[in-house]
Amino acid sequence: MAEPSPRHLLIPFAGRGSPACRAALPALRLPNLEALLSRLSLAEADTQDESTRSPPHERALASALGISAPDGCIPWAALEARQAGIAEPGDREGWGLVSLCNWQVGIDDVVLGDPAAIEIDAAESAALLAAAHPFFEEDGIALHPSPTPGRWLARAHIFEGLATASIDRAVGHPISQWSPLAEAARPLRRLQNEMQMLLYTQRVNDDRAARGVPPINSFWLSGTGALEPGVPPAGTAAPTVSDALRVAALRDDGLGWAEAWQALDAGPVAGLLAAYTAGADVTLTLCGDRTAQRHAVQPRGLVGWARSLFDRPRAASVLEAL
Repeated sequence: MAEPSPRHLLIPFAGRGSPACRAALPALRLPNLEALLSRLSLAEADTQDESTRSPPHERALASALGISAPDGCIPWAALEARQAGIAEPGDREGWGLVSLCNWQVGIDDVVLGDPAAIEIDAAESAALLAAAHPFFEEDGIALHPSPTPGRWLARAHIFEGLATASIDRAVGHPISQWSPLAEAARPLRRLQNEMQMLLYTQRVNDDRAARGVPPINSFWLSGTGALEPGVPPAGTAAPTVSDALRVAALRDDGLGWAEAWQALDAGPVAGLLAAYTAGADVTLTLCGDRTAQRHAVQPRGLVGWARSLFDRPRAASVLEAL
């Protein structure tokens, strides 16, 4: 009989330190999560402070894929380019993700709006790429379309070793807090200024104004770095990543975050618990603002099993520690 297939569920924003989400924690009732945690053991915890450019869920995903990289240099763009067939398997040049976005200009700060919320379609993305291409090319940066509208893949030596902040770190915060400060990033800051002027003149933004949606007035660079050949190793199974909590967490919508958690508990978490009950080798990774915890099936002996029956962890306590 074949062995059960391993299953790994990774949940970003499982814990959130923002005021409304933290206030929602004590009332959370997540019976499937608590039942699953009582049966699994904490196998690994990665804790950093909130100043890291790569948030815990990105570090955990990179680890699961066998990718080792410094903070802010997890090469997500290079991986996507390789998977899309744009980059050759042996390509060692640096890549970056260019995400079109709306910079929200306030009295004192310019704040990054969530690029996932700009409501851009493939035609708009292609039109803006065509307009932007000569400006990037002048700085030695080759642009390629991504399968995701509003996001481009950029290739250049400048991205090798250039640390950039994840969008999930920067959304809702002043641009100055997370923009790359390295000397190598100076051409990119100039390019951002040029793009702001260019985007202001584009017909795409006129059409967006007519639809009542925010203008696309800049871009955010992330996912920079080079990917070594043979990474991820052949046969590596990627975790299932749930983004169910992301939007509510980034908006600090405590009620929406709690409701999304309850739906997650009744859906994917319940499915993982059922797989465990059926004998599968399952893994659950919970990620917050500072910490990623990987919970897995491990032999525990009689004492451990007795404790799991009578000392079930409260979900709120586990999530608060993230």
